[in-house]
Amino acid sequence: MESVRSINKVPTANTAILQIDDRTVTAPELLSLLSQYQLLPKLRQEILIDRAIAPFSCTLEEQEQGCLNFYAQQKLTSDTARQAWLQQQSMTEAQLIEQVTRQLRIEQFKQATWGSKLQSYFLQRKSQLDQVVYSLIRVGDANIARELYFRLQGDEQPFAELAQQYSQGAESRTGGLIGPAPLSTPHPRLAQILRSSQPGHLMPPTRIEDLWIIVRLEQLLPAQLDEPMRQRLLDELFANWLKEQLKPLETVKIAIADPW
Repeated sequence: MESVRSINKVPTANTAILQIDDRTVTAPELLSLLSQYQLLPKLRQEILIDRAIAPFSCTLEEQEQGCLNFYAQQKLTSDTARQAWLQQQSMTEAQLIEQVTRQLRIEQFKQATWGSKLQSYFLQRKSQLDQVVYSLIRVGDANIARELYFRLQGDEQPFAELAQQYSQGAESRTGGLIGPAPLSTPHPRLAQILRSSQPGHLMPPTRIEDLWIIVRLEQLLPAQLDEPMRQRLLDELFANWLKEQLKPLETVKIAIADPW
């Protein structure tokens, strides 16, 4: 027995249009619940997506392969497991195929809209996509920062040892080592220092907000426009497009059909 079902009759304002377990919901109540649980923005987003992907379609072979990929991702390796999953999600197999097909059409939309622009967008974003591995010490006292810097310059103690002993950040637990991490992750001033540095070069103490930092770039890992990066950028452009489309919601209405 399904736990969620629609009620198939011409609705009026007081007609129950949805039943979830033992709860029936009327049209006005549905709008109120969608608003109360903050689901209206999500619903509107999905409607916008449906409008955008309307011109796109999938072949039967693409649908079948999409379902196989989905089952593999969910580790649904038997018919019994698949049926149990569908029942748990209150979905039919046809609804799952529709969901998988929709995702394929979204990917088609992304590729058709931004596929030819990825190279230029990648170059625009590359400085934030490059990754770095670096060693960092953060202390609150300028004199201690200078003392540690001179010790490191003179090879008196390893960087990891001093970071574990003195650094005031989480990096003290890793011997000061951070990364690989995108250059968009650190504080903008620290990112600027790392961009202008060479691997192995110890930078002198620099104040960033309330702390003094000593940093050494260990490795620069330039971003490559490979397949995972292409997908990441497509997803990013799609998310930016969605954000732009989702302007403040003005009016939402549920229209009740005239039963006469």
